[in-house]
Amino acid sequence: MKKAFLILEDGTVFEGTHFGAEKEIISEIVFNTSMAGYLEVLTDPSYAGQAVCMTYPLIGNYGVCYDDMESRQAWPDAFIVRELSRIPSNFRCDCSLQEFLEKQGIPGIEGIDTRQLTRILREKGTMNGCVTTDENYSLQELIPKMKAYTTGKVVEKVTCLEKYLVSGVKNLKENGPVSGLAVFDKEAYDRGEREKRPSLVTKLNGRTDEGRALKVALFDFGAKKNIVSSLAARGCDVTVYPALTKAEEILADSPDGIMLSNGPGDPKDCGSIIDEVRKLYESDVPIFAICLGHQLIALATGADTHKLKYGHRGGNHPVKDLETGRVYISSQNHGYVVDTERLDERIAVPAFINVNDGTNEGLKYTGKNIFTVQFHPECCPGPQDSGYLFDRFIEMMKK
Repeated sequence: MKKAFLILEDGTVFEGTHFGAEKEIISEIVFNTSMAGYLEVLTDPSYAGQAVCMTYPLIGNYGVCYDDMESRQAWPDAFIVRELSRIPSNFRCDCSLQEFLEKQGIPGIEGIDTRQLTRILREKGTMNGCVTTDENYSLQELIPKMKAYTTGKVVEKVTCLEKYLVSGVKNLKENGPVSGLAVFDKEAYDRGEREKRPSLVTKLNGRTDEGRALKVALFDFGAKKNIVSSLAARGCDVTVYPALTKAEEILADSPDGIMLSNGPGDPKDCGSIIDEVRKLYESDVPIFAICLGHQLIALATGADTHKLKYGHRGGNHPVKDLETGRVYISSQNHGYVVDTERLDERIAVPAFINVNDGTNEGLKYTGKNIFTVQFHPECCPGPQDSGYLFDRFIEMMKK
């Protein structure tokens, strides 16, 4: 097996073994603490412009199931693991992780001390790095290139190309269940339909009393599939709009509610999008925002954001609902956070906080039908504790 090297901008070098596509990349190095769900991590558009290190030591043991992908492709620049399982074992497996990364053009490195790498990133903060198979690399040449690297405007790279509609439960019945929302369907099991995925049985609260499907406009900044699925499974019709869509076009379609999705990069790089989000804020349409969307509407209303030392990425982050006092375990993937010290309480107040470090995890907007969260209630990968927030959004639309 071919040697591979992970080089950090501070000069630290890790030697391991190459897998996946063979190419050299420079990227921002981040770590994820999820113990499962590596395919959902790889296909989360929020990782565009980053190389991901998984802290769990064995990755690839159940292979890749295409149904579980959260978007049309994998997005990280590179994948870093302690040990790669090259012989997956799972009845749903379509291919190995090695084969998947080769097809996706993503290089990987295994066999390095991922615990040491994670400790470096926690102590020194997230930094840029290089993954290469060139044994004759030059630190003198690479370090200036690594320090100069930025993720840039990656939202335009990951958003959908044109507007499209996902039509409530009808779409799901025709195209099959979606990962992450599945609940055990005992009746189907008793009928002998054991080969099928668990069914998406949820209460269809995304319909009006007259039976009309609620219309949700999803502003796609890098939306994960399960955001759409979480709404469609509840009976909503979801129209997805590209990130550079004008607010006037969205409002002209008369949605019952607007969702601002997750996405990659520094929210302050989204200047023109923030202007459109401000127009949506000024409308009377209910809004629910997740992750990057949460940050963008905060910036649009005069708040500020800053970069965390090493971010929150994983499926095990506790968040506290300040209204009820209840704590939920959440799925997270973000490197930036809203600065509550510069938050005008006449506009918004904190709704959730991170139990680990006290940073903001959500806002409730004063006098508006708007609430936003930093974490991922659609899970994938991660717990489904906060899925009730979609029901809260639906009730907001109905009222």
